[in-house]
Amino acid sequence: MKFSAAVSLLFVASASAFAPASVGRSATQIAAGSNQNPFGNVKSLEYTGGDDPNSSNYGRLAEKLNEADIERRKIQDEADRRERAAEIRREERLAKIAYMNDMPDSQPAGTVDEFMFKEGVQDQLDKLDHDLVGLTAVKQRVKEIAALLVLDKMRRKLGFETSVPSLHMSFTGAPGTGKTTVAVRMGQILAKMGYARRGHVVLATRDDLVGQYVGHTAPKTKEMIKKAMGGVLLVDEAYYLYNAANDRDYGQESIEILLNVMENNQDDLVVAVAGYKDRMDKFFSYIPGMMSRIGNHIDFPNYTADELVQIAAVMSRDLEYDIDDAAYDTFKNYIEERMKLPYFSNARTVRNAMDRARMNSAIRTFEKYAIDGVNGGVCTVEDLRNISAEDFQIILDDILDGDSSKRIFA
Repeated sequence: MKFSAAVSLLFVASASAFAPASVGRSATQIAAGSNQNPFGNVKSLEYTGGDDPNSSNYGRLAEKLNEADIERRKIQDEADRRERAAEIRREERLAKIAYMNDMPDSQPAGTVDEFMFKEGVQDQLDKLDHDLVGLTAVKQRVKEIAALLVLDKMRRKLGFETSVPSLHMSFTGAPGTGKTTVAVRMGQILAKMGYARRGHVVLATRDDLVGQYVGHTAPKTKEMIKKAMGGVLLVDEAYYLYNAANDRDYGQESIEILLNVMENNQDDLVVAVAGYKDRMDKFFSYIPGMMSRIGNHIDFPNYTADELVQIAAVMSRDLEYDIDDAAYDTFKNYIEERMKLPYFSNARTVRNAMDRARMNSAIRTFEKYAIDGVNGGVCTVEDLRNISAEDFQIILDDILDGDSSKRIFA
């Protein structure tokens, strides 16, 4: 009996020793922290990367799927946008065809004069006639270009297909023949007609476009192009950009940039190249791509002596001077003699002569009233405005009586 009781007690003690922990205590611990691992405090199901250097390339599968879904939606939205844009263009095209078919041939589009005056084109052409003497062929070509722009705008108003014409230009001629003035007027006409945002003219030479070392040319050229955007870039003496004797000359890089802009940005920039005709022809033979991109070639002839006298009259009018009638004959004699000498520059020579005549007039008036004391030193408005034959005779005598080494600078 005692032996049976002892055996029972031993089994109970053994069962207690091997029994699990209290169920209530374990439930409390699990509830206290759902992320805790009953086998430790480490989140064993999450990859931490360890010491792998490529661990930054790993990610959650859900995140990768979400990113792929976002990219797929972007691609689909872009495809839908393109399809909708194409559909809108088709609808506009069909509507335009229907409009053109239904439009009678007698549909009024407005008068040419109305467009010429309304857009301010006629005003610019009048200024060209007012500021430039002679150059009939040049003015005619400018009017032809303006006519194309006006009629193109009238066609656009009625719904006809239009495209931006090639407006790049080449101006050839001697110095002082009005190339820059015409470029300014063309820029203003283009702005009035909506073919240029600003219509300004930026004058550039080789020094403005070509650098002195590797990597310097492209920034300089692009900076000048940026300044001229919306207007006209006038490259004076463009043939200096290309040096046929030096294959490593940096000017070739500038030319390539200009050609690219002339082709791809012709709706926002007009490039005009200028220089002597023979040198420009040789330049075009070296750079045929430049020649083919220029649709308007305008040659500026030298002025005649009578036209240069008229230019002097225009300059005196703008400067509010009065030239005596007898002085015009003296000035014409000066021009005829000066045209025989080197370095004659047409209107620029006239401007230099006018500056010297104004100086001679000032010296004459100063000596008369300030030094000699005529009329008590009081001069009239007429004295301040007058340029006499005597003032031109002085510069004429300089080239007639001066030695050959000084005559060319008169």
